[in-house]
Amino acid sequence: MKTVKEKIEGLRELMREHHLDAYIVPGTDPHASEYMADHWKETTWLSGFKGESGTVVVTLKEAYLWTDSRYYLQADKELSGSGIGLMKESELDTPSITDWLKQEVAKQDIKVVGINPEMFTIIAFNSLKLELQQANISISSIDLINPLWTDNRPAIPQNKIYEYKAEYAGETTADKLKRIREQISAAGAQIQVVSALDEIAWLLNIRGTDVAFNPVVISYVVLEQDKCTLFIDKEKIDNDAAEYLRKNDIDTADYNDVYQYLGSLSNSIKVLLDGNRVNEALAEALPKGCKIIDKQSPILFLKSKKNSVELEGERIAMRKDAVALTKFFYWLEKEAFEQKEKYTEYELMDKLHSYRAEQQNFVMESFGTIAGYEGNGAIVHYEATPTDCADVYNTGVLLLDSGGQYLDGTTDITRTVWLGDIPGKDEEKYKEFKKAQHDYTLVLKGHIALGRAKFIRGTRGNQLDVLAHQYMWQEGITYGHGTGHGVGHFLGCHEGPQNIRTDNNPAQLHIGNICSDEPGIYRANEYGIRIENLVAVEMAEKTEFGEFYQFEILTLCPYDKTLIDLSMLTAEEKQWINAYHQKVLQIVSPFLSDNHKHWLQQKCSAL
Repeated sequence: MKTVKEKIEGLRELMREHHLDAYIVPGTDPHASEYMADHWKETTWLSGFKGESGTVVVTLKEAYLWTDSRYYLQADKELSGSGIGLMKESELDTPSITDWLKQEVAKQDIKVVGINPEMFTIIAFNSLKLELQQANISISSIDLINPLWTDNRPAIPQNKIYEYKAEYAGETTADKLKRIREQISAAGAQIQVVSALDEIAWLLNIRGTDVAFNPVVISYVVLEQDKCTLFIDKEKIDNDAAEYLRKNDIDTADYNDVYQYLGSLSNSIKVLLDGNRVNEALAEALPKGCKIIDKQSPILFLKSKKNSVELEGERIAMRKDAVALTKFFYWLEKEAFEQKEKYTEYELMDKLHSYRAEQQNFVMESFGTIAGYEGNGAIVHYEATPTDCADVYNTGVLLLDSGGQYLDGTTDITRTVWLGDIPGKDEEKYKEFKKAQHDYTLVLKGHIALGRAKFIRGTRGNQLDVLAHQYMWQEGITYGHGTGHGVGHFLGCHEGPQNIRTDNNPAQLHIGNICSDEPGIYRANEYGIRIENLVAVEMAEKTEFGEFYQFEILTLCPYDKTLIDLSMLTAEEKQWINAYHQKVLQIVSPFLSDNHKHWLQQKCSAL
């Protein structure tokens, strides 16, 4: 197996052959996915960096990885000795990729940067092209990774697809196709090209197992007024799936034939493309004379507004998740450390998975569980493996971020707990406990403030974000990740268009949107603290001033009262916690054994 340095040198040889000064390898796939099939993990293959967000840029002399603050500690570790430097893109003095390229490539004679257009959305491609043109740098569309990655490159998955029944989806495929066709016409287009895997799964009510943690199907869709074509590997369609597609008038063609199909369209056709989700290679395949309407996919918006069946399914999934989490935390507190002195983080992940797997309609986890003990909890997207994980003892801070994919819905929850007894005041560990308790309560106050919010219709997530940050900011503390992301229904754990973060986002919050509420504090080499619930936007009231919305708290799991500094809470915050805990107890208790029920009663007792 080649080393990272050998791979980089191989890439440079191809760059010289094709007269390129630089080559960009983004951490994405042709479908603009967050989680990718192993076939497209080119950034990981080239650099060794396993984070979910990163871009490698290679020149003839240098190589760097750009990533955000969630992955700084991870990247430092995984890039060590590779010859690839780290660019911390969240820091103000770090140049952007384009600014750095304009400085480095502008010095060269050729001034050409190579990229694979399948790996860049239309928006990303055009933005890069325009910025580099300012320095007289051109782009060459070329795939240099495919000829290099010849050793054991994973194939594109060929797993079977299956129907996602309307009893879970809450709407038939025929009704969805009708609604989207109306939206296509309203946009002034005749067809829509769909490449985002979650949009395809939602639109056609199909699911699969092609991508870890996401029940999606690797495919493309071209939706016309009188025709719908699913471009997919035929090996993925068994008799049941074929019959389902036939009944819904969905034609099929080979996955790779989508480019040829687009090229065969009339040159006067009007095509709706979402430039943030459709790749540049698909746009280039269209006839030169056709009109491209670059607009947000109507599927994205309609998918984000969960119907009543989907919302009820989410509540059921949350209840099942709560049962699994209750069993896990009971085991961790009452049984685990009586059985042995220590566990690895990976063993805790495996134990939690076993409790979720007991639940009816559980399919898989919704993302890789983050079990971060002590300092590892400060790595926001930390991933323990069987061979690289910390030992966990019955003292200190454990951050546990996990979720499940159920046929009923998708869950995502973070709870931070103090393991073991409260240390005595004379013990060195007591200082850590008090510091963690203070930080935990700051996080909890922001978490509650957002969860309690009432807001006017038309509000955007960034207008609410300060509610979660306010108490930390008063003490000069913050966190680098978003406060809230959208969540799919038995689809991606992260979805748009809505979110809650400091960045401006024009997407308003609508009734039926599901978001996370997850502020945090991270102290490098000490601990990480994050508290996360999922919330759904619902109507609060209508007054003479307009319609006001609020959040329904979907997640059902108690907070760690050991880590709450009661002196920092207001009477209203205590009342909110007590009411929430009573809701948890009321909904979850009927599904628990006596031991687990008694434990939950203690955890949900009034402050």
